[in-house]
Amino acid sequence: MTPSRPAMRRRLFRPPPRGGRRALFGEHLFMVLVAIVCGLAGGFGAVAFRELIKLFQTLFWGGGRDLLHLALSHPWTWRVAAPALGGLVVGPLVYYFAKEAKGHGVPEVMEAVMLRGGAIRPRVVLVKSLASAVCISSGGSVGREGPIVQIGSALGSAVGQVLKVTPRQLRTLVACGAAAGIAATFNAPIAGALFAVEIILGDFRVPQFSPIVISSVVATVVSRHFLGNFPAFEVPPYHLVSPLELPIYMVVGAASGLVALAFIKTLTACEDLFEWLPFPEPLKAVLGGLLVGAVGIRLPHVFGVGYETINQALVGALPAGMLALLLLAKLAATSLTIGSGGSGGVFAPSLFLGAVTGGVLGTFVHHAFPAVTAASGAYALVTMGAVVAAATHAPITAIIMIFELTDEYTIIPPLMAACVVSTLLATLLEKDSIYTVKLRRRGVDLAREEDPNVLKSVRVRDVMDPLPAIIPGTTPFREVLDVILRRGRGAFFVVNMEEELLGTLSLEDVRFFAFQREDLQGVVVAADMVHPDVPRVTTEDTLDVAVQILAEGGRDEIAVVDPENPRRIVGSLLEKDVLRAYSREIYRRDLAGAVASATAALDRVRHVDIGDGYLLAELPAPRSFVGRTLRELDIRVRYGLQILFVRTRDGDAAPRVLVPLGEYRVRDRDVLVAAGPRQAVEELMDLQ
Repeated sequence: MTPSRPAMRRRLFRPPPRGGRRALFGEHLFMVLVAIVCGLAGGFGAVAFRELIKLFQTLFWGGGRDLLHLALSHPWTWRVAAPALGGLVVGPLVYYFAKEAKGHGVPEVMEAVMLRGGAIRPRVVLVKSLASAVCISSGGSVGREGPIVQIGSALGSAVGQVLKVTPRQLRTLVACGAAAGIAATFNAPIAGALFAVEIILGDFRVPQFSPIVISSVVATVVSRHFLGNFPAFEVPPYHLVSPLELPIYMVVGAASGLVALAFIKTLTACEDLFEWLPFPEPLKAVLGGLLVGAVGIRLPHVFGVGYETINQALVGALPAGMLALLLLAKLAATSLTIGSGGSGGVFAPSLFLGAVTGGVLGTFVHHAFPAVTAASGAYALVTMGAVVAAATHAPITAIIMIFELTDEYTIIPPLMAACVVSTLLATLLEKDSIYTVKLRRRGVDLAREEDPNVLKSVRVRDVMDPLPAIIPGTTPFREVLDVILRRGRGAFFVVNMEEELLGTLSLEDVRFFAFQREDLQGVVVAADMVHPDVPRVTTEDTLDVAVQILAEGGRDEIAVVDPENPRRIVGSLLEKDVLRAYSREIYRRDLAGAVASATAALDRVRHVDIGDGYLLAELPAPRSFVGRTLRELDIRVRYGLQILFVRTRDGDAAPRVLVPLGEYRVRDRDVLVAAGPRQAVEELMDLQ
């Protein structure tokens, strides 16, 4: 229910509570209670997701829990067909309903936390659950931890959005959902919490860590109630045989780092290959499934999460030659599954690669130094963690995860040494982890401070003119000339009957024909005079890219096209608009630096006293303002207020902050950040 105006004014202007500790305790208690809800949602979500995998596995392969033995019991033709059929379901499902459900999911959560304040579309829960369950159960070579992280995070985000929490709190709740998903999936509450803070948030502060721990514990209790309390892998008791064995484990850790790097490079190469492939996007997963099925004809061990094979490696049941073959096969199968558009995680494949790598190395080490080394299974156990640590750049999570997955404590010292060495080598040779490399390829660098190049932070869609000068290709020459002379724009865009871009025209282009106007009338149309090689940018490009294209072409206006259809023009970008945006962004950053402490406080109270009776206040846009420009409203003259920022949002997307010009048209649900006298702010509140 919308509060009354007096109530809103009291809430806006009431002084901060005297008991700072009491207020902090109240907020912390609120976050803990909401974290319990996120833990329950994540726990039940993880249980439901595993049951969904079992259901689809029964549909694809028949009853039973062991996918490896089920695959071996079917003819080779079905081993090829099943992953392809899974791709036939997954590809269109992801493409048409939630493209962020493609791939392993964790990078999308990291991007939402860092760039969108933790806002994730609720539909991701359903699409990711179905797509990943089908992919895993049909034989896709992926894990279930990535999907459940994204599912749990989306649930946490949904809870936060319903409760209308602040962006800072919403990010914490997203991490709570991620922790709950990991904890419930692997029966690993400590690792779940560490995964969330080390990978999703990158922040170990207590106010954020406490709710995450609570959520992880609650999800684990739910999981243990339905799935039982036992480790994911049963391993013999291994220990450090001799102090001389520790340097060997460190060398094995270095080898694990190289395997992790090979995994990242292979996965990236497959993504590039399928991106380049001239094949319908929704059907690329079918092609990937066929290739994975071809690998599975001889080595069905690569299907699904691969826990059966990991267990065999941990007990030393597989020969070194077979393990080496499985290393190459799993590397290829997982990269093909995810690169082609499949949906699933990379954590379980990393465990698989680590186990078979350690099995190979451990076999040779134990054969060479039997008196001072453990059996190959011990090395398989250690390298599981080392490959995960190197691939994710998260050694603490990897160490605790292996401990909780195996319930084996005595192997911790060599595990720690190997994980640290593998991570050091991987970060030395490759800046990005398997999660952040995907974001960097999109132009998102989470480790970077605010880029000094301000144009990289502004998208073309925020600056473009949505009403470019369009000329149909069938327009006669005389009319073309009249239009160009009358409107005087730098560029005119010629389109065909399907409104697809054919090329551009300018005054310079038609000047040559002007002296032959009578002869060309009725003979030449607009399409005959265009330059087909049109410089263009998409709505998703940054202004940094646009500036380079403008400079190379020597033009002052270029076409803006739909990223999904590069021939459909949706606007134009003028050089003067880029310069204006540059100036505005510089101003925004300078202003943001000047009032940083004040605006930060707006997350907790809706006004900040900046002295001499002036306030910095956050005000919902009155209904009478909606649809009108700031110039029309003339707020500075009528109310004595200066509008500094506008918080606006597009649909379900996260709010974004703008420094508005006079032409900005106020939208429904906009929030105005204004500075001015207290009385002026109260007067504007009366309009609510």
